[in-house]
Amino acid sequence: MTNPPFLTSAALAGTRHGFLGREGGVSTGIFASLNVGLGSGDDRAALAENRRRAVEAVAPGATLVTLHQVHSNIAVPVTGAFADDARPHADALVTATPGLVLGILTADCVPILFADTHAGVIGAAHSGWKGTLTGVAAAAVAAMEALGADRANIAAAVGPCIAQRSYEVDSGFRDRFLADDPEHDRFFIPGKPGHFQFDIEAMVASRLAAEGLRHIELLGQDTYAQPDRYFSFRRTTHAGEGDYGRQLSVIALG
Repeated sequence: MTNPPFLTSAALAGTRHGFLGREGGVSTGIFASLNVGLGSGDDRAALAENRRRAVEAVAPGATLVTLHQVHSNIAVPVTGAFADDARPHADALVTATPGLVLGILTADCVPILFADTHAGVIGAAHSGWKGTLTGVAAAAVAAMEALGADRANIAAAVGPCIAQRSYEVDSGFRDRFLADDPEHDRFFIPGKPGHFQFDIEAMVASRLAAEGLRHIELLGQDTYAQPDRYFSFRRTTHAGEGDYGRQLSVIALG
């Protein structure tokens, strides 16, 4: 058995990390093949094996910690894993504890991995449009600082997510962002009448830069446009499928 493939970021050199896709697992059908989403209707044994394979590919021997993601701006410090039914309702997690691998699940939303290698503090965040707008990235940075990180030394990598060309929204969606800050208009370009194309990746990068991070890398991978490589909630919706898989992004100390 070969390990599932994953992408890495030069910005996170010195940490074990990886942005995995949908390849290299045991799930079948619409979940094929490395689905790690506990919230999906996939077989539980397949999910457990996929999660095991993902961790072993990137950080062998580490213990996976994930959240019950709710599109919030809540970040939590962790010192150990949670039972599947006791995962905190939050969208970012941080740690200074060796032996843990922090995991974020996505299927078009933006995974962000963070590291301050000087302080030995890492973080991971799930930034959908709500979390992007309400500041989940800022919450993650603040939680890392509480563990001794220095934001001047925090590097961040923005992983595979839906690209602007694939992310059509209506004018009401755009209006939410302009009501928060008219400057957000720069993340939208006109599409068909009454619609716009939203660049969530660029907005996440802007949010990270606004927090004082100087080392930010965007991987520039469109989850929607690569069905063989990534799960996509929007693509599944457009196809009329009843459920969808999720991919995992992970980071561990060392």
